[in-house]
Amino acid sequence: MSIAKRLPLALVLLPLLATGCAHDNEITAIGGSIGQEVKRTSCPAVGVAAYTGTITLFDPPASRDSNAIDVVATMTDLKSQCDDSNADSPTLATNATFRVVARRRDSHGARDVVLPYYAVVMHGGDKIASKSISRISIHFDDGKLLGEANGQASATVSRADATLPENIRNRLIRKRNAEDADASIDPMTDPGVRAALNKASFELLVGFQLTNEQLAYNATR
Repeated sequence: MSIAKRLPLALVLLPLLATGCAHDNEITAIGGSIGQEVKRTSCPAVGVAAYTGTITLFDPPASRDSNAIDVVATMTDLKSQCDDSNADSPTLATNATFRVVARRRDSHGARDVVLPYYAVVMHGGDKIASKSISRISIHFDDGKLLGEANGQASATVSRADATLPENIRNRLIRKRNAEDADASIDPMTDPGVRAALNKASFELLVGFQLTNEQLAYNATR
């Protein structure tokens, strides 16, 4: 299935969030009376896209019976590194790593299973900035049901595109006093502020490159 057709599902991030991002350009804003706290940096957010963090192989392939499950592999331990402290660099590079842990049905004999996975950079929540497909090989030793391997993905985005306009940034970080006329107004309720945040937002999403049937299986199981 093409990534474009998967977007409504892929945009829901699982709780595997980026770690290790520098904080020099981090913005913390407390919104008006509702006390909403917003934190962001120019670095892309990183996550595993919903319904694509697990892949199930069947034998025979056409079966969906639980007894026909051959291999189940899951992405886990997603971590990322991104340094946005060098203001002179025109780009921001994010490097992500993850583990794939797999279990097979039959432990007899050594075996290697090669699985495809994708890395897609989303801009503004619904636009594909780039996409790549890689493969990861899982090795099972003879007599072992479990195997694992390490994977990686990367993204490079324009610093200018990922940086909030100065007027929007100032609205978010400005300290307001109780006597201010707009003290109780959350800047996040302004459509212009939300649109600017959305326009400057990038995400690096990873997941297994699934067929239509595999995606439907994940979404309904």
